Amino acid sequence: MRYEITNDLLTGNILIDSEHRQLFQAVNSLMDACSAGKGCTELEPTVKFLTAYVAKHFADEENLQINSKYPGYTAHKLFHENYKRQLASATNELLTSGSNIATLSKVNMIIGTLVSHIRTEDKKLALHIRNTQKTNTLN
Repeated sequence: MRYEITNDLLTGNILIDSEHRQLFQAVNSLMDACSAGKGCTELEPTVKFLTAYVAKHFADEENLQINSKYPGYTAHKLFHENYKRQLASATNELLTSGSNIATLSKVNMIIGTLVSHIRTEDKKLALHIRNTQKTNTLN
């Protein structure tokens, strides 16, 4: 399964949308490596990039939330922390057990959680940022 940014996943925030595209590219690279039967030595750099990029993206989103005084910051940050732990667990299992049906299902489930989060929470954040920018422009 390939992940793509479709219209329902666009938030309207240039930074967030750009980083979501990069995340999906990293996920697709990981899935391509798994489906090609790459060994752990080839999977490891892809896994490391994905987990590092998720951390970078979440930090960028959290900075946007702080700067815009986003009221949902605490819950959003908590989601990010839990998500990073889930992703680390799934990717560690992938590296130790290999790309079998169980580990790939776990990774797909975690990516599905991210997609749902983008559709709801990240769109709320982007709307808040837009509204904050409009308010600041009017003042």
